Amino acid sequence: MSERLLSGHSRLDGVLGGGLPVDAINMLIGLPGTGKTILAQQYLFANATSERPGLYLATVSEPFDKILRYGQSLLFFDPGAVGKSVFYEDLGPALNERGLAGVLEQVTALIKERRPGIIVIDSFKALSAYAEAAEFRRFLHDFAGHLSAFPASSFWIGEYGEEEIAVAPEFAVADAIISLSTTRASERETRSLRVLKLRGSEFAAGQHAYRLSANGIDVFPRLADQSDITSYPLDGAKHSSGIAALDDMLADGYWPGASTLCAGPSGCGKTLMGLHFIFNGVRQGEPGVLATLQEHPTQLARILEGFGWSVDEEGVELMYRSPVDMYIDEWVYDLLETVERTGARRVLIDSLTDLKLASPDEIRFREYMYSLVQRFSRKGVSVFMTSELPDLFHVRRLSEFGVSHLSDNVVLLQYTRDQATVRRALTVLKTRASRHEPETREFRITPEGIVLGDPFIPEQSFD
Repeated sequence: MSERLLSGHSRLDGVLGGGLPVDAINMLIGLPGTGKTILAQQYLFANATSERPGLYLATVSEPFDKILRYGQSLLFFDPGAVGKSVFYEDLGPALNERGLAGVLEQVTALIKERRPGIIVIDSFKALSAYAEAAEFRRFLHDFAGHLSAFPASSFWIGEYGEEEIAVAPEFAVADAIISLSTTRASERETRSLRVLKLRGSEFAAGQHAYRLSANGIDVFPRLADQSDITSYPLDGAKHSSGIAALDDMLADGYWPGASTLCAGPSGCGKTLMGLHFIFNGVRQGEPGVLATLQEHPTQLARILEGFGWSVDEEGVELMYRSPVDMYIDEWVYDLLETVERTGARRVLIDSLTDLKLASPDEIRFREYMYSLVQRFSRKGVSVFMTSELPDLFHVRRLSEFGVSHLSDNVVLLQYTRDQATVRRALTVLKTRASRHEPETREFRITPEGIVLGDPFIPEQSFD
């Protein structure tokens, strides 16, 4: 593979097939506020050296001192590098006085003087306003020729829309085009990065979420694993759910690496069943992750205490995230990194209902869940997922998210009515690669947790 220009952020480099080609012309496009300047400076400070410095050339779209002032708020901005390996120059006066010829003259002089390895022009689009179409095309030809004579990686920044790619001549000479955008759904905003062109290189297609912070741009690549038919080892011994009677219904418990969906209405015991799964695993030497979007850690600690458990128990890792302003993309990578760091063998996701609300669309949500379940399965990590159903009685539909078919085990919790009494009922609807007892049994929530009773007899009503 050819030499690559790295961004200092491994996930972004992965989206770009290992990084941008060295000495290429790269265009960063998007509306104001999407982070183009931040990304360009991130590349600048990650790659500039005293031998091959970086040049940041401002035109007329943003005041020169403003670029410097806001740049200093970024953690990767190194004041000690400015004037040694990173140089900021203002093209505005030359552009206003002598037009594009003045820009070409000043850039040529700077390249000969500094011999840079990386050049940023912000904003490149602003240059087109200083010439007619034919003159601007001649300028592009001459400018690209100067860059080829003194090889350097260049970034041309502009407030372009994607519809301009087909008509603006600068896109024809670009080797790479990266689009940054912000989409709004109701009150939620999501930032997305797309690679629209990367000459001579593979890249990860689709929309990749990102966040902007003092660290720069943090990209969360779209998790859409392709089908992998290669074999992987399986543990032949089943593990307990933590509820003896349920283990019997599941034919001696769960297969390691299996995924289990527990669906039911509010308050029926889905979270508690998942907690049994986690804490029983911990006490068998299998670390677990509680990935919750429901209870605040303080509330969860009180719930756990009521059943003799503790979030501080060795082998238990709590990963709490608020579903408000959450990116499912970021959450998935946080979970994968937490599982890797802790060596977890069991994961509770509570709940899919909250997770779906953070997803921009249904297809993307299913892609993420498919990829996540498959990754856990190949690593032998068992996952327990809860999902809330709208029906208190007489459940008509198991899942609105298309996840039940991905799950190895499906457990349905529901309420039953017997005259003036409301009771809880449990049914194992599905176990993949194993037998199960297809009966409905009453269960009670006690200080010891979930306790299963006898099967319901046919005369008992579920209305």
